[in-house]
Amino acid sequence: MTNTDIYAQQSFGQATGLGDTPALLVIDFVNGFNDSEILGGGNIDAAVKATVPLLAHARARAVPVIFTRIVYAQDGSDAGLWCEKVPRLRELTETAAASQVVDDLAPRTGETIIRKTQASAFFDTTLAAQLAYRGIDSLVMVGCTTSGCVRASAIDAMSNNIRAVVVSDCVGDRALEPHAANLFDIGQKYADLMSAEQVMSIL
Repeated sequence: MTNTDIYAQQSFGQATGLGDTPALLVIDFVNGFNDSEILGGGNIDAAVKATVPLLAHARARAVPVIFTRIVYAQDGSDAGLWCEKVPRLRELTETAAASQVVDDLAPRTGETIIRKTQASAFFDTTLAAQLAYRGIDSLVMVGCTTSGCVRASAIDAMSNNIRAVVVSDCVGDRALEPHAANLFDIGQKYADLMSAEQVMSIL
């Protein structure tokens, strides 16, 4: 019996779909996570490139676009336990080049940027409140890393009863094994998995 068979036997992996008013959530596609010398590597660059046409498609159809960045104070005064586990996160300050969204996906005027100090896009941010205010009922998630910030955000979306689709070719990780394992687990428990082509066909 395969892993998929085991999960299916226990009724995991049911489709939840998107709601009537989705937004595109671009999670931490910043220079530092797209640089194997800092916090990147693996298939992150390929995921960035795959996101370019999806972002253009969403913009052309007036789908709201929300970006996240990990941003710490210059003096490290808001750095917590996560930065003890991964000290290089402290380099992601407001003005640091490593903390800026990659040029190919640069935010436009009027697009929301959420600054965070933890993995989830929801934890200690205004994201949930902004979604409620704007009547956004579901999220299309792209970004990195699959095993970290994407996974944490998908779990918190589920915890907030917000439908989510993780775009399988538009998320990446610095190592392929955790990427594959976490993508499978996310799809079984917390979000639907679709390709960019599938998402563009329904947005």
